Amino acid sequence: MYQKILMPTDGSACADHAIEHGLDLARRLDATVVFLHVLENPLTTGYATPETLPYSAQLYEDLKTAAQGVLDDAAAKAAAAGVTAETRLVENRDPVQAIHEAEAECDAVIMGTHGRRGFNRWMFGSVAEGALRRSDKPFLLIRTHTEDD
Repeated sequence: MYQKILMPTDGSACADHAIEHGLDLARRLDATVVFLHVLENPLTTGYATPETLPYSAQLYEDLKTAAQGVLDDAAAKAAAAGVTAETRLVENRDPVQAIHEAEAECDAVIMGTHGRRGFNRWMFGSVAEGALRRSDKPFLLIRTHTEDD
């Protein structure tokens, strides 16, 4: 049924919770998973200020190293679960667009959602909702409740 499952991850507890569920399903279906991490450039997303401009190159390299660590951790979880996994780091893309492009070669998408509402949703948006709305693939959203909700 599902032979290749896309699992976007940002390294958050929410994404880790979705990975647990996704790996369980992938193991049962003998499916391969594709872990995707999208690294936005702080210069183009508004995180960098004029004062931090001299440090932006180092910040980007630090973010890239952290992103690779997120993917390595996800791959280790897949290996421990006995699931074949690929990792992909996409740079300088909008996360929703990158997920939409990556899902083209997959049969399904599994990802976490914080379930934000009100101001937090307006302020931070929802990558999960944006990806779901653009998708024509089966989508499994795993909601995570945290103390911050």
